[in-house]
Amino acid sequence: MDIVRVGQSHRWSDVVIYAGVARWVEVAEDSRADVHAQIQQVLWQIDATLLQIGSRRDRLLEVLIFLADLQDSRVLNELWDEWVPAEHPPIRACVQAGLGAGLRVEMVVTAAVDRPPGR
Repeated sequence: MDIVRVGQSHRWSDVVIYAGVARWVEVAEDSRADVHAQIQQVLWQIDATLLQIGSRRDRLLEVLIFLADLQDSRVLNELWDEWVPAEHPPIRACVQAGLGAGLRVEMVVTAAVDRPPGR
């Protein structure tokens, strides 16, 4: 099986797909936004990446969430519960971490992919 890299640069790839599983990281594009807006942005970005790689929310396997402040868990859970398919939730962990300047959330995503892009 080949490893498929989407959006490859010298330092990282936007998405790596191997053996039917895609892995990637999302951070908010606007680090000046409040935590609600940043979490919403990240969820929308996950949707866009799922579409790009030919997958969807019910194919999510795991989401590892880093919050700059665990006090933001309430906001995260409200948005998450509206977004994640109740019948197909992935495994999820949420931890506090020091993130880059202004960033309130970062998510590491793993999803099943039937057919990698370009295949």
